[in-house]
Amino acid sequence: MSNTQSTAIPSIEQIIATELSVQPHQVAAAVALLDEGATVPFIARYRKEATDGLDDTQLRNLEERLRYLRELAERRETILKSISEQEKLTPELEAAILAADTKTRLEDLYLPYKPKRRTRAQIAREAGLEPLADALLADPTLTPESEAANYLNPEHKIETAKDALDGAKQILMERFSENAELLTRLRTWLWEQAEIISTVADGKDKEGIKFSDYFAHREKLAGIPSHRALALFRGRNEGILHVSMALPEEMEAATPHPGEAMVAASIDWQHQQRAADDWLGETVRWTWKIKLATHLETELLGRVREMAEDEAIQVFARNLNSLLLAPPAGARATMGLDPGLRTGVKVVVVDETGKLLEHTTIFPHQPRNQWDQSLATLATLCIKHQVNLIAIGNGTASRETDKLAGELVKKLASKLALTKIIVSEAGASVYSASELAAREFPDLDVSFRGAVSIARRLQDPLAELVKIDPKSIGVGQYQHDVSQVKLARSLDAVVEDCVNAVGVDVNTASAPLLARISGLNTTIAGNIVTYREKHGAFPNREALKQVPRLGEKTFEQAAGFLRITTGDQPLDGSSVHPEAYSVVERIAAAHQRVLKDMIGDAGFLKKLKPDDYTDERFGVHTVSDILAELEKPGRDPRPEFKAAEFMEGVEDIKDLKPGMILEGAVTNVTNFGAFVDVGVHQDGLVHVSALSEKFVKDAHEVVSPGDIVKVKVLEVDLDRRRISLTMRMDDRHDDAPRSAGARQGSNNRPGGGQRGGGRHNAQGGRGKAAPASNGTFAALFAKAQQEKDSKKRSG
Repeated sequence: MSNTQSTAIPSIEQIIATELSVQPHQVAAAVALLDEGATVPFIARYRKEATDGLDDTQLRNLEERLRYLRELAERRETILKSISEQEKLTPELEAAILAADTKTRLEDLYLPYKPKRRTRAQIAREAGLEPLADALLADPTLTPESEAANYLNPEHKIETAKDALDGAKQILMERFSENAELLTRLRTWLWEQAEIISTVADGKDKEGIKFSDYFAHREKLAGIPSHRALALFRGRNEGILHVSMALPEEMEAATPHPGEAMVAASIDWQHQQRAADDWLGETVRWTWKIKLATHLETELLGRVREMAEDEAIQVFARNLNSLLLAPPAGARATMGLDPGLRTGVKVVVVDETGKLLEHTTIFPHQPRNQWDQSLATLATLCIKHQVNLIAIGNGTASRETDKLAGELVKKLASKLALTKIIVSEAGASVYSASELAAREFPDLDVSFRGAVSIARRLQDPLAELVKIDPKSIGVGQYQHDVSQVKLARSLDAVVEDCVNAVGVDVNTASAPLLARISGLNTTIAGNIVTYREKHGAFPNREALKQVPRLGEKTFEQAAGFLRITTGDQPLDGSSVHPEAYSVVERIAAAHQRVLKDMIGDAGFLKKLKPDDYTDERFGVHTVSDILAELEKPGRDPRPEFKAAEFMEGVEDIKDLKPGMILEGAVTNVTNFGAFVDVGVHQDGLVHVSALSEKFVKDAHEVVSPGDIVKVKVLEVDLDRRRISLTMRMDDRHDDAPRSAGARQGSNNRPGGGQRGGGRHNAQGGRGKAAPASNGTFAALFAKAQQEKDSKKRSG
């Protein structure tokens, strides 16, 4: 390709810089660091001088866009090579290919030259019919039948004028449908004008009742919310719905059809009653109906699905971020209770580090009803191990077990300061049965492992939840319907960012937690734990270099995120990177301060000017971060711990009454609202329209998973176990969102498994949803909670 053409288009760095509204040199520096193997958390925290302060969000967007543009560039080179080998690469075509800024545009340009199976058009060309097609297109005054008589070719089965004209028509149809400019115009026009339509498949009315809102549904293609789009595609995949694309009825009925008119305009042709105009008109009509309409319908429905998937993945990522960064209750002796009925309540006690101390089973509930005996057992364990926290799983019999814990707190009030909290069990069963849990507790029953997980996730949600596949934590939206590759990549990035934002104590952290630290992997994390167990606690960060396979590059990436709080170097307990210790030592020396005494002296540190301590390597960005860290070394960015206080006597959905004001915890946030646990084994839904007095476009603007909120009960549907809540205290029962709101939420059941069968939230409703009832909020749940129940555990 020519140098002039290759320099006429912006570089990848320039494109990304424009999109992110930053400078090309910032992007170039970030790209170089990523290519060297640096992680986003490391670059965002410790290479601000190089990138001039790009934050982790900008870097994640840069990383994703870089991947796309490099794939685009690679595909561009392949296409240029292919067309060049065909000796069909003109300067104009080369320029267009070089300027193509999307994969779709690139493939449009390549379409006429793309090797394909023998088409009818190719067969017609082999029969010598292309001159006939060209002649009739160039001069419509020619009589098609007369011209076609000159192209009979029995050897190629062109035995009549009709055969010749059919072949010529195929040539023109292929040519018209491979016009890149026409495809672009049609694609844009359809995206703006077309509608997505769904109808029920024959005989599927009863089987697909949960999709009843979509049995006869149509709306703008470009405006459909992601959860509704994914519901349609799920219905199609299950064989319940037919999903298609069409123009509004008045446009479909227009003569000529607007799609045909655009094809005609692309070849500058109009019907003027000339000899070949009828034949050309039919060619144009067939091009639209047979070639373009079907192709573009498939493509645009695919675009809708991809956009919906991307939004669902973003929802999941935001929820996961909130959940992982939920406030920890802290390093205190904790009792974990995994509630059950017939099989009893599994009880474990872990120390402040999460180490299992003791475990047993109690049977306070039906059928044994050993309430007093169970209370005595718990009291003995609490006193023996000086328990401070009681974590109660929110599955079957959780509120009954919560009542037992309440009596325990009162009974031991004079001896222990106990706090009881109901904790989400989502994913606990996945951890219990995992290889990791089996290695950690080889001789412990699976059910007790779950109780340990419940206790630990109260102490430190992040440290425990990293052991579970993020997809099993239960804060997603249609997670099983989206690209699993994209989902995994997004969620892994969230986990990495969260773990490194908090940092970990290298002397207590588990291997799964260490594996999420910048620069580390499963092998090196395992080596760290093995070395720690053999040689004892690490005295300082430098000692990490003795760990097998933890080389200089890995140390550089990881050291700043690994904390040693009881070592011989005070800075090792902070996020100051070892490479920058000299800066702190220089500050201490300049003011004749003892380094250890200077750390935490906010009054002194606030007076320092970062500019006074910069050098060739460390600029204002880094020095400012160092001073901020020295003020509060090793500070945890997570908020202060707080738990919801469930109302006494409100333990089952039957206890709820419209007008009740309750405290609850947000368990999941979706496009159409937030699910809130109010302690009745069934999450209620605050529709997006009821989250605030102000208009709310995105529920995440108002709430996040883990938030403690005050809600008012609007409506309770006992038959369907649906609860309508509001965060607007002035709302009344008859203010509950009706059919319009129900439609917005229809079929939007966030994906993910759920542990236990007693409590049902966004992760699974009871039974099949019924059709939308007139004016009841239950219609929203009938779609929002459509999937089958999670399988009940044996208890």
